Amino acid sequence: MATPTPLDRIRVGSAPDSWGVWFPDDPRQVPWERFLDEVAEAGYEWIELGPYGYLPTDPARLRDEVARRNLKVSAGTVFTGMHRGPSVWEETWAHVGQVAALTQAMGARHLVVIPSFWRDDKTAEILEPPELTAEQWAHLTKGMERLGHEVKETYGLDIVVHPHADTHIDTEDHVERFLDSTDTELVNLCLDTGHYAYCGGDSVKLIETYGERIGYLHLKQVDPDVLAEVVANGVPFGPAVQRGVMCEPPSGVPELGPVLKAAQQLGAELFAIVEQDMYPCEPDTPLPIAVRTRRFLRSCGA
Repeated sequence: MATPTPLDRIRVGSAPDSWGVWFPDDPRQVPWERFLDEVAEAGYEWIELGPYGYLPTDPARLRDEVARRNLKVSAGTVFTGMHRGPSVWEETWAHVGQVAALTQAMGARHLVVIPSFWRDDKTAEILEPPELTAEQWAHLTKGMERLGHEVKETYGLDIVVHPHADTHIDTEDHVERFLDSTDTELVNLCLDTGHYAYCGGDSVKLIETYGERIGYLHLKQVDPDVLAEVVANGVPFGPAVQRGVMCEPPSGVPELGPVLKAAQQLGAELFAIVEQDMYPCEPDTPLPIAVRTRRFLRSCGA
């Protein structure tokens, strides 16, 4: 077998999501100690914090727990509804501040920002229209720019906005509109290959077209057969995950080798964090998948 070209600008990690963790506390999720033990055992060096409150929020304790497993933190994650306008700023900033402070204390440089859902991922209830008005788009883009500025000034972190299924930043058209309407000095993208494919986008094309805006990667794949059923029946994201729409690489789409190669060619150091949505899952399921996925990514040079 030919030796893969080393992708020396790609820093591979994983996240609580790959262990079936979606919430700070849930009886169906593995304890945080087990996640840290197993992510290190699987061969990863970098992790994300996951939902705030899942891992210890005391910086000294978390630093100790992470360091003794030879792990490092790449990012924290926040959820926002900036399209709702200035009235949500104070509430948003209170949430962001908690996560950003811990992220900064862990030596990370990125804050992943996920837009709020327009459809409830458990009940399928339509919470608001899936398309924004022009005014709401303006609130969204200006709000994200303000967030990027304040997070940089206060915590020294870069925000990377995460296009996500069942949010207002999802499809290729929405992602391009968002990027074209925001300042690269303030806002860049966390490209999640699975969510983008789920919503019909081409990750390699996006990297090649908007390369300077790609600040971070989430690696995942979708099962095209399950996705076809999900699209045909209008299945919300949460139940789609339970049906196995996000699958173990390399069995789904997009092919991750070309994505990683395109990212390497950008000439910038990028985190590529594995996130295979599996909520809920059996406790013994994640580790073998994580081991195989890490082996597969090494075969790609990462």
